[in-house]
Amino acid sequence: MGTATVYFITMRTRVGESLLAKMDRLILKAGIEGINFRNKYTAIKIHFGEPGNLAFLRPNFARVLVSRVKALGGMPFLTDCNTLYVGRRNNALVHMDAAFENGYTPLSTGCHNIIADGLKGTDDVEVPVPGGVYCTTARIGRAIMDADIVLSLNHFKGHEMTGFGGAIKNLGMGSGSRAGKMQMHNDGKPAADPGVCTGCRSCERFCHQGAISFGADKKAVIDHSKCVGCGRCIGVCNFHAIENTSDTSCHDLNCKIAEYAKAVIHGRPSFHINVVNQVSPYCDCHNENDAAVVPDIGIFAGFDPAALDRACIDAVNRAPAVESSILAERDRTHRDTGGGHDHFTDVHPATNWRDQLAHAEKIGLGSGTYELVTVQ
Repeated sequence: MGTATVYFITMRTRVGESLLAKMDRLILKAGIEGINFRNKYTAIKIHFGEPGNLAFLRPNFARVLVSRVKALGGMPFLTDCNTLYVGRRNNALVHMDAAFENGYTPLSTGCHNIIADGLKGTDDVEVPVPGGVYCTTARIGRAIMDADIVLSLNHFKGHEMTGFGGAIKNLGMGSGSRAGKMQMHNDGKPAADPGVCTGCRSCERFCHQGAISFGADKKAVIDHSKCVGCGRCIGVCNFHAIENTSDTSCHDLNCKIAEYAKAVIHGRPSFHINVVNQVSPYCDCHNENDAAVVPDIGIFAGFDPAALDRACIDAVNRAPAVESSILAERDRTHRDTGGGHDHFTDVHPATNWRDQLAHAEKIGLGSGTYELVTVQ
């Protein structure tokens, strides 16, 4: 693919102009008006943040995008899918509670929240992955696939398995239903914990493969020869007795995330925004956040999610480490041992963020090169 254009604003503002007004000018300059929003359902893929984490995006940023979409005639909604792990966002009820707790309400953002894969993370659509190598189809939350247009509003940060989390990860992993997240995260099957299982048999009723049985102890047992790894048993268990057990490699995970992102945006208009502030070393799925690893940088926008993420990676790597952060600790260690100076791999040495972008370019999701245009 050719060179993509990525637009950028710094966090600096003049007296009398807010960063939010500057963000609106950014997305207009980046060409969002070129999308025909009139009477179109517009999914704004976002991460509402796990309660306890304070690095997630403030809802004020979402309000800017929602207001602009409405001004262009669109019908926007904020959306995310339920998590695979046990937490405050693993079903639609607690997910909505978490969103409200973190300030994402219709009054603050100007639109409704929709949990795309339904109450228990099982309401999905099987979508083809054009050019997919690891996945021929992807399980995507239904509401996201029902939309006419997909926008992503992303908090750019580090990540313990992928090196970084930006537009591609928010679109790919974030849009996957429970079955989709199972497919991306592991190549194994779920297992029941007999110490937690109450023998209620809900999982058995919802298993369409006949893979779940109960022994003399009345505890669930999952037959992996019959199980297809859909993850529905995880969703229906009210006692968190079932979990996925076999993580895939970070390389394969990065590639699968890129393929899921391709499935989400293929064949319909999309536009993407990365906010590079409070760059925490870990995902916003954590119920805590460590200190930012670099100073706040700015906001990036464009139509190419791969080029957008690459521009953010380069900007973060050019930035100095915050002295009190884990990055500064790791940087000192690497300097002492003659190591490299890539911020993402310094923090998470087992990861290689390049895998995600290389695969994204290979399958036609986006470009590996970009031109950066600074908007004043």
